[in-house]
Amino acid sequence: MGPAPRHAGRPPHRLLPLLLLFGLARGAAGAQGADGLDICATCHEHATCKQREGKKMCICKYGFVGNGRTQCVDKDECQFGATVVCGNHTSCHNMLGGFYCVCLEGYRATNNNKTFIPNDGTFCTDIDECEDSGLCGQGGRCVNTHGSFECYCMDGHMPKSGPEPFHPTRDATSCTEIDCGTPPEVPDAYVIGNYTSRLGSQVRYACKEGFFSGPEDTVSSCTTLGTWESPKFSCQEIITEINEVSVFNNTCVRWQTSPRRVNSRTEYVIHIKGHRVDPVDSVHEETVNLTTDSRTPEVCLDLYQGTNYTVSISTAPPRRSVPAIIWFQTAEDDLLEDDGIFNISVFNEACLKLNRHSRKVGAEQMYQFKILGQRWYQTDFYHAVSFNFTTGERASVVCLDLHPATDYTVNITLLGCREQCSVQIMITTAPAVKQTISNISIFNETCLRWKTLKRAGIEEMYLLHIQGQRWYQKEFAQEIVFNVTTSSQAPEMCLDLHPGTNYSVSVRASSSALPVVISLTTQITEPPLPEVDFFTVRGGPLPRLKLRKATEKNGPISSYQVLVVPLVLQSAFSCDSEGAASFFSNASDADGYVAAELLASDVPDDAMEISVGDRLYYGKYYNAPLKIGNDYCIILRITSEWNKVRRCSCAVWAQVKGSSLAWRHVVGVGLGSMAVVIVLAFLSFLAV
Repeated sequence: MGPAPRHAGRPPHRLLPLLLLFGLARGAAGAQGADGLDICATCHEHATCKQREGKKMCICKYGFVGNGRTQCVDKDECQFGATVVCGNHTSCHNMLGGFYCVCLEGYRATNNNKTFIPNDGTFCTDIDECEDSGLCGQGGRCVNTHGSFECYCMDGHMPKSGPEPFHPTRDATSCTEIDCGTPPEVPDAYVIGNYTSRLGSQVRYACKEGFFSGPEDTVSSCTTLGTWESPKFSCQEIITEINEVSVFNNTCVRWQTSPRRVNSRTEYVIHIKGHRVDPVDSVHEETVNLTTDSRTPEVCLDLYQGTNYTVSISTAPPRRSVPAIIWFQTAEDDLLEDDGIFNISVFNEACLKLNRHSRKVGAEQMYQFKILGQRWYQTDFYHAVSFNFTTGERASVVCLDLHPATDYTVNITLLGCREQCSVQIMITTAPAVKQTISNISIFNETCLRWKTLKRAGIEEMYLLHIQGQRWYQKEFAQEIVFNVTTSSQAPEMCLDLHPGTNYSVSVRASSSALPVVISLTTQITEPPLPEVDFFTVRGGPLPRLKLRKATEKNGPISSYQVLVVPLVLQSAFSCDSEGAASFFSNASDADGYVAAELLASDVPDDAMEISVGDRLYYGKYYNAPLKIGNDYCIILRITSEWNKVRRCSCAVWAQVKGSSLAWRHVVGVGLGSMAVVIVLAFLSFLAV
């Protein structure tokens, strides 16, 4: 074999162009697929071309799914539901290659935009529509709800033209002031004193003369329905029973009564009819009236001798009775003698009838009257009168000029009588029917003033009957009865009343039979201080706080609030402040915020516990976690609202210095840290 050619193993120089051309072809083939096509040129319009591990491929853009070349369809992010994708109180809207979120009506986004994508922590929070004071109209009260609001009528108002609660944009309901109008009539009764027809007003009834009522309630109140309560009592007619009629001293009659009402003054009508055989003056007919409160009345009549009499006894209207009749005959003249005996009967309250036993015609006799009047309620009152009265008649009438509402002792003595011939009777005059109190009014909330029609310098005793009730505390009842004596013509008096109470005050002068009734309402005062167990926490978790229900002794309690205030602002905190905002409405918590609000009706009677920072909503307020390391003061505030008056009381519940996470948050963080350590250890093992 010959020598090997030179440059063996190298391509001949004429092959270099071919090799170069082949290399260029292989380079071009690297940018194409197996079929020689350009991959990037085949990508879908909603795809992008990317190189991974030396290879080029088509990948669908964000918001699309598919193989990147023949298919890239829109991905519907909203298919899992608005709550999952966008959060609570939202609606999700899909669009080509993406989506956006919108808050439902009644909510707003925390980024203050109409639309959002919840990748920056934005969520929907409730809008407090009740910040608009006139939203519910005159007499309406706004109550915020999740995503909306409701309107209720304030105290003293009721819904009109629709139900309650109502919404002003969709309901025709409006609030009108409660007016019960004219109180209901009770048969045979009348309303005592003045009254109003507003909510809580009361009217008191009394039976007319000749009627009485049982122990039933005599008060009707104006209710929240705009109607008066139906009176629970009825007046029954007094029917007086007259029995045991008898005759004594020849011309005197006595009987017994059994009225249904004890110690009531009754007027009797005694009808006398006499008949004699003697044709001269053969008929004697007369009617005598007698007013007395005795259960065994008696009266001596001016009768003829030797006459047959029929005496009928009955009560005068408006009282009714079954007449009692007795028949008897008077003795003849020769059986009687002038013994100086006489008797006195009372009729028409202040008139006396003097009946003589003497039958001697024309024999005049002189009687001495001594009258002394006193009032138990006026120690310096005396009415003394003395005079003589001469008469020859068998029956004489003497009417006395007496003062009303006075106890009188009347002594009548027959002058010239051989023995002491005298009679003593007691008379109590009724109060004047005319009203003596005028222009009664209220000042300083619990004080009364009025004017009297009596002359200056004359003492008068006033009887006061006070009754208090509370609509929000059915078991509450206060009743005060007392009297006061004064000679002022413009008395003033301040009453010791409870706050937050409706009162009915009856004032009656002792000299008058008619009281004056006035209604007043006391304002609420601060509710009782919250009963709390105080905690001081230094760097540790804050324990659960126990909330106890307060007593409604100063007014109705409406709500309980938990406030978080920086510890440095504790001394400057005002319990009555209304500017405390929610956690999200504050740019920072530097001024404090309301963490929770509970309506009084939602707090149980025994107690409940609240954990500050549990991330829950209480009412419209978010209970946000405390910032680690900050110092806080936790305050419990109790609020009372009634009759457009708001009162608060506060107590410091806890002081937190260098706040930390609660134990359950610490456990969660610890478990998370352990998981990370375990994963790192596992990866290190694989690397070995």
